[in-house]
Amino acid sequence: MTLNELRFVIAVAQELNFRRAAEKSFISQPALSLAIQKLEIELGLKIFERGKSEITITPIGGAIVEQAMRVIEEAERIHEIATQGQNQLATPLRIGIIHSVGPYLLPHLIPELKKLAPDMPLDVEENITANLEALLENGKLDVIIVALPFGDAGINTHPLYDEPFEVVVNIEHRWATRNSIKPLELAEEKVLLLDSGHCFSNQVAEACPKVIRKGNDAQHGTSLETIRNMVASGLGITVLPASANNARYRSRLLKIIPFTKPVPSRRIALAWRKSFARSRAIDALIKAVAQTKISGVKHLR
Repeated sequence: MTLNELRFVIAVAQELNFRRAAEKSFISQPALSLAIQKLEIELGLKIFERGKSEITITPIGGAIVEQAMRVIEEAERIHEIATQGQNQLATPLRIGIIHSVGPYLLPHLIPELKKLAPDMPLDVEENITANLEALLENGKLDVIIVALPFGDAGINTHPLYDEPFEVVVNIEHRWATRNSIKPLELAEEKVLLLDSGHCFSNQVAEACPKVIRKGNDAQHGTSLETIRNMVASGLGITVLPASANNARYRSRLLKIIPFTKPVPSRRIALAWRKSFARSRAIDALIKAVAQTKISGVKHLR
């Protein structure tokens, strides 16, 4: 019995699907299935019942899953307790950050963090929220920066800042002379959004519900910068977070237009496992974000 086998059991119990559990665990499905089968043979019982269309947890399997979660948590505590005896600001911090935040926060964050913790470099993973959540739960990341709502009973979150959404159009677009835009008006336009899986697209859809609807002329891009350039070329319009519209990213071919009140916005937060022991590293990161000067965002004290 290994810790990895227990992690695989937990993943299958959470997903009730071997393919999704394998993706969450970042291994192949055959390798995950073989590991769980090996553990079941070792224990002499079935943890999961495998049907044609569904996976269920056996009664004894449920107790094993609960114990596996406790074992993994306690095993992680060993590393974290050892860290407590070291300088918490003298080793790399593994941080995950969503695509729509990373390029716009990191250039401001890193200079501030270097002042507070010069010996704590950031090992950065940029990814979508679902993948960052899996990496955090598996202990492969220490902290992540995501949009709220996020988390469960085993996760701490700390709100960092709020930022409004803004409409971005080509200077030749008919809205280029407008002072504000109502969210419902976006349904009339060809709106460029991030590919599905990016939480920012979901946030825009919630704020402007008619943007994504049957028959609407929406198009997707791989990054906010790609989308910005497509808008500059005249392909359509987009919605960007205020941090993505600061001076270094502005173009003479684009016009930024605010929404009418109440302005759609999102709240960005730091998240970490409750068992993570480097509290001074968390405090330094929160303080560094608070000291950044990002145009358009409202820091939360």
